[in-house]
Amino acid sequence: MKYRNLGRSGLKVSAISLGSWLTYGGSVEDQTAIDCIDRAYSLGINFFDTANVYRRGEAEKVVGKALAKYPRDSFVLATKGFGQMGEGPNDRGLSRKHIFEQVHASLKRLNVDYIDLWQCHRYDPETPLDETLRAIDDLVTQGKILYAGVSEWTAVQIQDALHLADKYLLDRIVSNQPVYNMLNRYIEKDILPLCEREGIGQVVFSPLAQGVLTGKYKHGQALPQGSRATDPSTSQFVERFLTESNLNKVEKLTAVASRHDCSIAQLALAWILRQPNVSSAIIGASRPDQINDNVGALRVNLSDADLTEIESILSAE
Repeated sequence: MKYRNLGRSGLKVSAISLGSWLTYGGSVEDQTAIDCIDRAYSLGINFFDTANVYRRGEAEKVVGKALAKYPRDSFVLATKGFGQMGEGPNDRGLSRKHIFEQVHASLKRLNVDYIDLWQCHRYDPETPLDETLRAIDDLVTQGKILYAGVSEWTAVQIQDALHLADKYLLDRIVSNQPVYNMLNRYIEKDILPLCEREGIGQVVFSPLAQGVLTGKYKHGQALPQGSRATDPSTSQFVERFLTESNLNKVEKLTAVASRHDCSIAQLALAWILRQPNVSSAIIGASRPDQINDNVGALRVNLSDADLTEIESILSAE
């Protein structure tokens, strides 16, 4: 395993991390989820990501149960808050009330004394940003959370948060969790340059474009049974990537992967990790063997010629 600093912080996280979105606490049996987490840990993955809204807290419970057998100082635990967790008017968002209540609820579900990285799951336009940042700063001071991050914030929103933190001497965010993969590169324009300059590390999710970059979806073939594309609860996340153009790109990328004697998933992960501002790529797994394959990406070295060829493939219409 290789480890990278989380942004400008001193915290070291595994370049490949394991997430629980769309899988643990519901669509995957609990024991299978625990087996996946155990396999990840055995391979050196020390960074595990979840969120309060994943199956309304059930994913956190499974992650907490699986990690309970390991020394607390041997893993980095990340969770998030923002989404709807009840029917009341204060059961969502980034108000001081909701943040405090959800951090404490997450601590209970995860069965830990502190959260290594707590992230604002989305931006909240209904709450003053200084209120959100002050609440996070207080929780850091109390030792309930160690580091703070955001997810899917724009460059302007990240910059505003950094400005307020510096102005009021509040704890700075150290990470951003955006979607980033070969087929969705929006962060390259504004977010990566800003974050590189300000020391904000990217913890990217959906690095395999919801499975499209594994090569299992092919032109003229039926969708694989049991895949996310055939599951009504997850198909909408896959459909956006299942375009003719994208499938053509995947087919061409497969040839590049074969030259490196690696899977296309490994190629896609290696391509992401070429970015120095990427602290970790979050994979999802419904079987332990998928984790082995993904971790194999760390052995793939892409030359300048490889990157030029891949860029030509990805930029084609």
